[in-house]
Amino acid sequence: MPSVAGKTVFITGGARGVGAEVARRLHGRGANLVLTDLDRTPLTELRDQLGGDRVHTVAVDVRDLPAMEDAAAGAVDRFGGIDVVVANAGIASYGSVLTVDPKAFQTLMDVNVTGVFHTVRATLPSILDRRGYVLIVSSLAAYAAAPGLAPYNATRAAVEQFANALRLEVSHRGVDVGSAHMSWIDTPMVRDTRDDLSTFGEMISRLPFPLNQTTSVDKCGKAFVTGIEKRSRQVYCPAWVGALRWLKPVLSTPLGEFPVLKFVPDLLPRMDAEVAALGRSMGRRTADLEER
Repeated sequence: MPSVAGKTVFITGGARGVGAEVARRLHGRGANLVLTDLDRTPLTELRDQLGGDRVHTVAVDVRDLPAMEDAAAGAVDRFGGIDVVVANAGIASYGSVLTVDPKAFQTLMDVNVTGVFHTVRATLPSILDRRGYVLIVSSLAAYAAAPGLAPYNATRAAVEQFANALRLEVSHRGVDVGSAHMSWIDTPMVRDTRDDLSTFGEMISRLPFPLNQTTSVDKCGKAFVTGIEKRSRQVYCPAWVGALRWLKPVLSTPLGEFPVLKFVPDLLPRMDAEVAALGRSMGRRTADLEER
């Protein structure tokens, strides 16, 4: 397995959750890190925890292409180039298509889809020079839809296909491209959604096994790092998510949708009522960052 020691890894959404866990693990293996996030405080705290010699942080919005290009240029100046990019930054929205705030929908698309494009566009010249690796974070949501999460599902399916197309464009130049697909991970985003919406946790609990299971950030970080070291085409967490890739055509048939359709008439109206009572269609942390 190739070593990441001495390699430079550029990670968006690196301040918390899976991004931060991957950063810690890669740092422990000797990698140089370029960590970006919109939230400056936890980003700085993580840099201080790891030590600044091999860690470069940039508070930047993935929706801003010139700023992302500047961040990539800073990485090249600091470490000589970029060997791996992990397009990890992402958010979620709340509520059905009839309920979700259109502004929240647009923000979701801008961060989760356009942000991935900006991340890759900014770093790809150096990745090509280094014959490196691109990992685009998608989700199990690219394979299996969930009520109340249509915008999120759409973004994760979009970036999976983006990764597939990018692979066709750059493989002959020695660059490998992977997509990461996770089930429910115990990240701040998932915990915030559970805190905001009791129906969200209820929905997860009513999904069939193993779709109702939540995995630790630690296990997800381990899977990501293994995928990066192997330059994998797909990274799955937990491993059973890989089986759903092959079952994807079945999941959108009446047979595949039946377990979810049983609880939608009761649960979805209550979820929408909770979203309306909140007065927002995204997590509190995301909403606060948008107001800054």
